[in-house]
Amino acid sequence: MPRPLPKTVSPLPDELLSGWLSRLAAANYCNNAELLAHIEIDTTHGTALDFSIDAAAAEKIANAARVAPDVVRSLAFPAMTPREASLTAQMPFQHCLQCSREGLSLRHWRRAWAFDCQVCGTRLVQTLGKTGDEQISGKLIFRARRGAGMLECAARSRGPKQLRRAMRAVTFAMSLKTFRGDPSFAVQNPRSEVRLFCLAAIAAARSQPLAKAAIVSKSIDDYARVALLRAFEKEPRLLAAVDHIAQRRAKSAGPMTAASHN
Repeated sequence: MPRPLPKTVSPLPDELLSGWLSRLAAANYCNNAELLAHIEIDTTHGTALDFSIDAAAAEKIANAARVAPDVVRSLAFPAMTPREASLTAQMPFQHCLQCSREGLSLRHWRRAWAFDCQVCGTRLVQTLGKTGDEQISGKLIFRARRGAGMLECAARSRGPKQLRRAMRAVTFAMSLKTFRGDPSFAVQNPRSEVRLFCLAAIAAARSQPLAKAAIVSKSIDDYARVALLRAFEKEPRLLAAVDHIAQRRAKSAGPMTAASHN
């Protein structure tokens, strides 16, 4: 069993194990790799411990930091439903500028629905690249914040209907942004313009979702059409309703469109 460290730090509410280990390393004037080597844990990424830590590793960390093993285990993610797991980032994709300066890494920052820091209230920003805030409108941020709240409710709901509806809206948004990939990844994307647009779509889809789908479907490319079909693959009647609305809108807009080109 490794020797206890000279200094220890107290875990903070909602702190992730990897973040606490980083603060513990800093307090003892070493880096994360050196700390893990001292504790005799064979891993090159402390973030892996956030999702899976066995009793032996918890015991080693607890002994070195002079805390109870239960405290160490409480800093890792608890068991999650498949829905929650799909919306929880394996690696940090956003953070709070203010709290990060204090060496914090909090659990809720990893959630796709997290929008504002629960500690200081500051809006979370992407971890990689530039924030690009100067190009993001206040209206989009407002709608994305609403969509994030709806996504959290959907992810935590008992039935799959709410989440399926939210992810359908994200699929539409992805087609407009010509973004390829899984919808659950789009809402935890390190690119602000993609993530915010997809979250905003969840809020927008709460009002006349079929009409909005029809607006999207009337002039989309092949990829977007496939995305639309995939979103409605288990709901053919809804897809038929969307097509009907789209055709009706196209007919009503036809003469005006033709006149505008003359």
